Amino acid sequence: MPEKSARVLIDELLSKAGYVLCKFEDFQNSSLHLTANVAVMEFIFDDDKRADYVLFVDSKPAAIIGAKKQGLALSGAESQSKGYADKYGIFLCYESNANEIYFTNYKEPNARARRLFAFHNPKELKELINEQTSLRARLHDILPLERLNLRQCQFEAINSLEDSLKAGKQRALIQMATGAGKTFTACNFTYRLFKYAHAKRILFLVDRNNLGSQAKAAFDDFNPPNSKYKFSQIYEVNHLTTNTIADDSKVVITTIQRLYSMLQGELEFNEELENSYQSDKKTKEVVYNPKLGIGFFDFIIIDECHRSIYGEWRQVLEYFDAFLIGLSATPSKHTIAFFDQNLVSSYTLEESIIDKVNVDYEILRIKTQISENGNIIKKDCEFEVPVMNKNTRKIEYEELDEDLEYDKKDLDSRILAPDQIRTILQAYKDSIFTKLYPQREANFDLIPKTLIFAKDDNHAENITRIAREVFNKGNDFVKKITYSVSGVNAGDLINEFRHSQSFRIAVSVDMIATGTDIKPLEVLIFMRDIKSSAYYEQMLGRGARSISDEDLQEVTPNADSKTHFYVVDAIGVTESEKHHTRVLEQKHYMSFKELLNELKQPNPAKEILTSLASRLIRITNKLDETDMEILQSFIPETSFDINSNDEVENKNDDKQTLTTPQSLNTIASELLNLADEFEIKDKPNNEPLDEKNPVQSQSSNKEILKIFHNEKFTNKLLEFAQKSKLYIDIAGKDELIEADFSKEKSQNLINDFTQFILQNKDEITALQIIYSQNYAKRHLTYELINELSKKLRAENFDINKLWNAYTMLEPKKVAKCKNPAKNLTNIIQLVRFALGQDKILQDFSNLANSRYNLWLGRCIKKGIEFNKEQLEFLELIKDYIAMNGCVILKDIQSICEDMGGIYRARAIFKEDLDTILEELNLALVG
Repeated sequence: MPEKSARVLIDELLSKAGYVLCKFEDFQNSSLHLTANVAVMEFIFDDDKRADYVLFVDSKPAAIIGAKKQGLALSGAESQSKGYADKYGIFLCYESNANEIYFTNYKEPNARARRLFAFHNPKELKELINEQTSLRARLHDILPLERLNLRQCQFEAINSLEDSLKAGKQRALIQMATGAGKTFTACNFTYRLFKYAHAKRILFLVDRNNLGSQAKAAFDDFNPPNSKYKFSQIYEVNHLTTNTIADDSKVVITTIQRLYSMLQGELEFNEELENSYQSDKKTKEVVYNPKLGIGFFDFIIIDECHRSIYGEWRQVLEYFDAFLIGLSATPSKHTIAFFDQNLVSSYTLEESIIDKVNVDYEILRIKTQISENGNIIKKDCEFEVPVMNKNTRKIEYEELDEDLEYDKKDLDSRILAPDQIRTILQAYKDSIFTKLYPQREANFDLIPKTLIFAKDDNHAENITRIAREVFNKGNDFVKKITYSVSGVNAGDLINEFRHSQSFRIAVSVDMIATGTDIKPLEVLIFMRDIKSSAYYEQMLGRGARSISDEDLQEVTPNADSKTHFYVVDAIGVTESEKHHTRVLEQKHYMSFKELLNELKQPNPAKEILTSLASRLIRITNKLDETDMEILQSFIPETSFDINSNDEVENKNDDKQTLTTPQSLNTIASELLNLADEFEIKDKPNNEPLDEKNPVQSQSSNKEILKIFHNEKFTNKLLEFAQKSKLYIDIAGKDELIEADFSKEKSQNLINDFTQFILQNKDEITALQIIYSQNYAKRHLTYELINELSKKLRAENFDINKLWNAYTMLEPKKVAKCKNPAKNLTNIIQLVRFALGQDKILQDFSNLANSRYNLWLGRCIKKGIEFNKEQLEFLELIKDYIAMNGCVILKDIQSICEDMGGIYRARAIFKEDLDTILEELNLALVG
């Protein structure tokens, strides 16, 4: 398209931004420039050179725009714009080809062009002109950070973020494990951006309203360092409940859904739509909104950004000329890519467990016959099978033509087996005070706070009702918290679950799977499988939050402390393979029919392709063999020439052809391949697709779209999409196979521990001594054992976890020990047991006592007997070795100080003291 056509679009953008367009001649001959904000076209300088546009604000020249034809790369035009700007003493320059706008503020240090969604409006331009120093320059005024009450991970994250901002990087991502204080970190760097960089306004963006409420509470409660005032007493914090932003707002907290609504110019937004990560309208391209200029925010903090950067939401984020700061516990590779690979800080769940910021978990695996093998609903002429409509929950009765056999993947999608749910929950109930928390008072009114993850809302409803029955409790004991709960605010339900003693079990699908903070939670029950590794880790994070003993006992009075949490796996979620998956479903609000219609367009968006692929996979999970055969008959039996849009007449031709796929999963796979192809072409470094070029426009993957032009096929898809029958296997009696701790995790830990010993036996002195068993040449001092302990902790090897793992795998070879980590010398025991040097794993203190008594017996046999005072000294020395691994002569003074110290020891043992100490070291440790 020629430059003139591009200017038509640029004119429109400038007009929307609030500029009056005029020709240079009119500008010269009128007083327009004295009263209005003007965009002068074809501005002529004194040397007759022409600038495409000069923007005037309050009658002063403010910015230069270099206009180029569509499709032309713009970096080459920057020097020309800068040359014109220098003539007028201007430091703000734009280059645009109508589809792209790049902007450079030459006041900024190392000024470089950045891409904008639109032009700054006159008010924003005036602010840029009048500021003494630019925002990017003021970032260099931020003072060094003091550690004070910050965790090390928070201190490092803030420092790294500020370094990134000073380097002018527009996007930055902070990865911080759940519970490590992402919001507290954000409060700290937000305060510093206001105080030192004089930020104008900061947006804190969430995707669910309850997360916004959490953020507001965090800012209100935050006490900035060296200040006697709370943050919200210094800076106005506004959590939006309407589509209006108060003028004095400094921190604006809102959902991305509401912000999208505001950009569309909507005056009101339904607050209920903020409780789910969806929208109630068909997607629209984000267009410029004069009431909300691109310079309204200086920084945008995106909470749980692994969810917020896809589909339409991505356009919302890219609307503003602002730094983007992402917060996520589990960023995917797509998330990191969105932030230009600028991961400024990473603090993982494993690291947070090592630092005791979070707690680790153990796995209780529950298996039942139906859960593992399915069942058969027998045909019975006198018995009709109840069938529930999942959409209406109405139950009707149907006579089967033949036996209905189902397997575990059919559960709760095609088949409801009430006794399967009942058996799992009964097994959990039976395990609570016998296996999970045997030390607690067995009070079933105060079971540990439990969150159950269900497959969908119907599944959650069924679990809720059966759980009340199994625990013989009322409605308040078990409640469903999903997007479909009506008549109550979801945030209120979550808060009740967090604080109430009577509300013990919550059943959810996705609503509190991520982001939501419920510290007293001690048990997660998975009754659905999860394939995404990032999402699974987010869900585990719900249970990982640490909590003080006092706060836990406020909610669960029979608990002592939260040292770990339990994952109750009723579906095999801990055993299934996990993937770093992308979000497929990006058009929640579009009906299946709308998606199919979009696919008939020449170039459907990649979000349409991935969303339809997701729906097809869901439909496949609903269908039985008969359904699949029916659908198969509607798939056209044709092949397509990869190099042609026409059907191939001769199937024996040598041309390369693509046979139409014969399953919905295969079709879904082809749609995803096509989406990947579109994504590659959309990247900035790739040339745009030329539809007129047959070589570029053809694609083997694109041929799959022709299937969706077959109306019989799409109508049958629509019919099956509405399939909502749920057969109820009321006669199916389930049986418990096992309810025991998972051995796989323990075995992996032990394998890793053994491998660590073998890999480091020549590097770490304590391991050298234990491995060689040469205790006579060198003693295992406390310092050596402590060095080994630190190296083990750095690799996430915890004494209690290792001891519990051996207990699970070899219970007959492990002696009971209430708290193995209390005695550092138990590391010696673990290493010896791992190497096969000891046949029994027992507490080192108990072993030291046994060996001490044996040593005394050997002394008596040799004719050596000790008097009472000597035995008192020896007891103290024995206890010291049991705690520290070794004793040397200089230790005696502190060990026996109350009994006269080294001088009294010398007096009573005489020249035998050195020999006795050496013998005790070898007898107790060697």
